[in-house]
Amino acid sequence: MKTSGMDITMLSALAETNRMNIVQLLREGPLAVGEIAEQLGIRQPQASKHLKVLSDCGIVEVQVDANRRIYSLRPEPFQAMDFWLQSFRHIMEERLDNLDNYLRELQNKQKP
Repeated sequence: MKTSGMDITMLSALAETNRMNIVQLLREGPLAVGEIAEQLGIRQPQASKHLKVLSDCGIVEVQVDANRRIYSLRPEPFQAMDFWLQSFRHIMEERLDNLDNYLRELQNKQKP
């Protein structure tokens, strides 16, 4: 499901603590499944399950290196999220400008 260019499945995937922790780890660079599991203190099958969800959402990509699977973040989903968040930033800035103008008007009315 998409909402104004933002993929809701991505947000759902990131809402789970272990998956968000995996994304945080991968910000530092690519890691193998075993390294991810070890750093998070979870079992490898658990890490693989979370990585599959992240992969299905397009958040991570996998490179096969002999018998190891190396995961890394894909930039595109985060660029889409940033673009989506910027649309809210514009709305909030406009509302803050309106509030600022309103407060100025109040101050001017109170001056003798």
